[in-house]
Amino acid sequence: MNIKPTWISKAIFYHIYPLGLCDAPLQAASSSPPIERLNKLIDWIPNMTSLGCNTLYLGPVFESSSHGYDTADYYNVDKRLGTNQTLRNLSFHLRKNGIKLVLDGVFNHVGRDFWAFKDVLSNGESSRFKDWFAGINFNKRSSYGDNFSYDCWSGHYDLVKLNLKNEEVKSHIFGAVAMWMDEFGIDGLRLDVAEVMDKSFLAELADFCRKKKAGFWLMGEMIHGDYNQLANNKMLDSTTNYEAYKGLFSSHNEANYFEIAYTFNRQFGEYGIYKNLQLYNFADNHDVTRVASILHNEAHLFPLYALLFAMPGIPSVYYGSERGQKGIKNKDDSTLRPSLEIIPNHLNPPIYNYIQQLAVIRHSNIALQEGKYKQLYLTHQQFAFLRYTNEALAVVAVNAAEKAVSVKVSVNLPNGTSMKDLLEPENRTTVFQSEITFNIPPFGACFFVIQE
Repeated sequence: MNIKPTWISKAIFYHIYPLGLCDAPLQAASSSPPIERLNKLIDWIPNMTSLGCNTLYLGPVFESSSHGYDTADYYNVDKRLGTNQTLRNLSFHLRKNGIKLVLDGVFNHVGRDFWAFKDVLSNGESSRFKDWFAGINFNKRSSYGDNFSYDCWSGHYDLVKLNLKNEEVKSHIFGAVAMWMDEFGIDGLRLDVAEVMDKSFLAELADFCRKKKAGFWLMGEMIHGDYNQLANNKMLDSTTNYEAYKGLFSSHNEANYFEIAYTFNRQFGEYGIYKNLQLYNFADNHDVTRVASILHNEAHLFPLYALLFAMPGIPSVYYGSERGQKGIKNKDDSTLRPSLEIIPNHLNPPIYNYIQQLAVIRHSNIALQEGKYKQLYLTHQQFAFLRYTNEALAVVAVNAAEKAVSVKVSVNLPNGTSMKDLLEPENRTTVFQSEITFNIPPFGACFFVIQE
């Protein structure tokens, strides 16, 4: 039985793509000595904690040839980032600051420099590792001119698909995960392209991880389809919430909160298909255009992040986006994964300070961490909903318009109950005839709770 990790409801993720942030070369050189670029992330820990983030999702860190998702060795840190000791040191500093660590598990495929695939390249049909890879066919040639063909990921023949039904492959991967737990103290995995992976493998991996470490968290990358196929009692705890990701920006660009409200109801409402899941929510990541570049009006960053931190599930901030970092997706994704330097606190932009406030609010309110969802009010540019448990509630409202708007919503509270806005504590309202009336600021939000 999958018992969800208790810490995840209180998690606020910070997502770093390390090869980019650390300014590593785009191509690895096998003869180069290790360079401990990963130490740069230690300097980013105060930024994470100041922002209110308590979990780091760290993109690929193991030996690869280029972007990190073309693994060459699961057991050694990429020399462009340092050594295993470099990662151990980073993990130590994260734990010292109360930050959990989640790594990228790239198990669907490997790179052509993966040691077992290189053996097949050298020895052909006589290689003892030929069954480690899916679709090996020695009667055809690959697009690289090899004397055999093989399955790959999404038409990319530099990403060789593993045979995840092979017992030796599973043993090799599970051994690597065990080593990551033991040496680096990881608390979870994000599983790359999980939506196309063998489900029996995912179930075995989940069973292995949870038996080895209680509270271990597993999240799968899933862009299309029913998230319940991967996140369920037999497999993963969570998936990426691409459906809500799209609605978060397009509902602002199109002045149409009906879109994101429909998504929230479909996912988390009374009959929501994911209401029992804690999905991984994000405004952008290493694969998509930065949200500050997508939004037609950058002022919409404020209500958008308010929704991200108020909606059911787990909020995540992609490095640099807390500053309004821009970047448009191109062929090599380099603009999405830049090297950045720490900015002194007094130079941080307003959106940074706003996200700080949102994180404080989320950490202090169990209704936002674990509560159910109910829509209260909806127009094209105003949207209000309730998050609630048996012990607590929060009325959340956002406004995409350039002027303040007064709204009235129903609440099941006694007349005379005083409520305050956690974003602006001087902003208060009182329940009258089971309703509250309040103003939502322009391009802003309110988080009303019962005043104690």
